[in-house]
Amino acid sequence: MASRAPTKHSMAIASTPFAIAEVCGWILPKLKAHNFDEEDIFAVHLALEEALINAIKHGNKWDPDKEVKVDYSVSADKVEISMTDEGRGFNPETVPDPRLGENLYKNEGRGILLMQSYMDLVEYNKSGNRVHMVRYKEKPPLPEPRKRAQA
Repeated sequence: MASRAPTKHSMAIASTPFAIAEVCGWILPKLKAHNFDEEDIFAVHLALEEALINAIKHGNKWDPDKEVKVDYSVSADKVEISMTDEGRGFNPETVPDPRLGENLYKNEGRGILLMQSYMDLVEYNKSGNRVHMVRYKEKPPLPEPRKRAQA
C-alpha cells in the first residue's frame, strides 16, 4: 500500500564520499513507499548522486568539516530535493556543454547534464551554491506542435 502522507526531512551531511550512499539510502526507499516506478527511482538516484558529488567535490572541496544541507520531500506525485553547500557557488550557464567539440573528452560538465536530463526541474540559486530538483511521477502533457500554414 502506498504511503499517502508526504515525507519531508532535512539533514546536514559531512563532505565525504560515504555520505552520498547514506543520503541515497534515506531518500530512495521513500520513493518506493510512494509507488514511484523503477524508472523514476533510477532517475532520481542518478541525479541525486551527481548533485551530491558536485556539492561535496566542487562546492566544499572535499573538506569534511564543511557540510551539505539536504532537504527533501516525497509525496504521491513528486519528489523535491534541495541541497546547499558551503562553497562560493558557480554560474551553471558557464559550464560548457559536454556533448560538443573538445568537451567530449573532458571529465567535467556531465553531472549537470545528467541532472537536467533525468529531473523535470533543475534550478540554482543566484550564487550557485544551492540546487533544487523536482521529478514528477506523472509528466505534464507536452503542448501540441503548431502546424505550419501551407502556402
